[in-house]
Amino acid sequence: MKASELKGQTIAFAGSGGLDSMTITRWLTDLGVKVISMTVDLGQPDDPDLEAVRQRMLAAGAQDAVVLDGREALAEEGLRVVQAQAAYEGGYWNTTGIARFVTTSLILDEMKKRGISVISHGATGRGNDQVRFQLATNMVEPDFSVYAPWRDEEFLGAFGGRKEMIDFCQQHGLQIKHSHDKPYSTDANFLGLTHEAGKLESLEVGAWEVEPEFGVRPDQAPDTAETFEVRFEAGRPVSVNGQPVSVLQAFEQANAIAGRNGVGICKHVVENRFVGIKSRGVYEQPGLALLGECYDYLLQLILDRRARKVFRAASETLAEQIYQGYWYDAASAAARATTAHFAKLATGAIKVRCYKGNVVFEAATDCPHSIYSESAASMESIGEFNHADSEGFLNVLAVSARILARKGLASKE
Repeated sequence: MKASELKGQTIAFAGSGGLDSMTITRWLTDLGVKVISMTVDLGQPDDPDLEAVRQRMLAAGAQDAVVLDGREALAEEGLRVVQAQAAYEGGYWNTTGIARFVTTSLILDEMKKRGISVISHGATGRGNDQVRFQLATNMVEPDFSVYAPWRDEEFLGAFGGRKEMIDFCQQHGLQIKHSHDKPYSTDANFLGLTHEAGKLESLEVGAWEVEPEFGVRPDQAPDTAETFEVRFEAGRPVSVNGQPVSVLQAFEQANAIAGRNGVGICKHVVENRFVGIKSRGVYEQPGLALLGECYDYLLQLILDRRARKVFRAASETLAEQIYQGYWYDAASAAARATTAHFAKLATGAIKVRCYKGNVVFEAATDCPHSIYSESAASMESIGEFNHADSEGFLNVLAVSARILARKGLASKE
């Protein structure tokens, strides 16, 4: 889809009030497109004044600008990420990825109320966000269209990159936070901050070159450990340090405690983007990292080896599905059902200590579905498990082991 095809039409634009949003809105307005800016409140710590965002989008030419509250929805989806342990390629907790689905869903709902059928966004043509916006829209509202300026030759002919956009905004008197000197870009919501591009594209630039916004670097954290205790009931956090919390409040308190102790701050990951290129990101995800690790300690108590295998498969599937934009397809629905089943058993209190970027296990209590038995595992006495009973078990295993050796199927090489 090209901008010229939209002249005279009304479209919804996912506006953040940033450089891309203001540039695109002004450019489309100048071409005769009627832009309705829709900003979703995701508790973004880098730009908390959403009324100012709304005013910036109006100044950029939007006919109307609305703010939609997505905090509770993002908390619920963030909890699903925790329950699935859905960290992509082992390090990135999909903070931006999961937020794109919340953003798209809420905007699509508002579009239906207004009779708008074209959604637009400022995601670039080399990243993952364009895929997430596109697939979420196609799966939720298959009759809607998506206009992506960064895939439009008309737009690309006018803007080659950030420099041209900054110049454009300055020429039009638009107030932007960006400058030619900003060393990297940031995408934020209360689940985490994603830092990438700019100087971070060089692997000779360390992760600590990022100036944290969600806490402190581990080396700047206090010299005294801080206790964090969370109680889960059927997979949902219900209290933090003995005080009742909602899911959103659990994330907010986990963010504060983890952040000031350097937990989940400046996580460096070089990951495989869906479009086929490697990308380097430096992530701040304190609350997710802390709650995620506590939840994992709980899973260790309730999953036997067969359940663990099933859970691991669902976890890896969901981590990739979120990252690649397939959160709403059948595979994700099935994998979510699997992790939701195990979440029903995830009841208990987990206490940890946060210290200079580390989360150290302290205690697990009141876990009714735990299959850990202290007496069975004890090395100090016979208890429930009689060590002598293993003699017959090992004799059975030895039969097949010897057959492998005698038939040349066992080797030290």
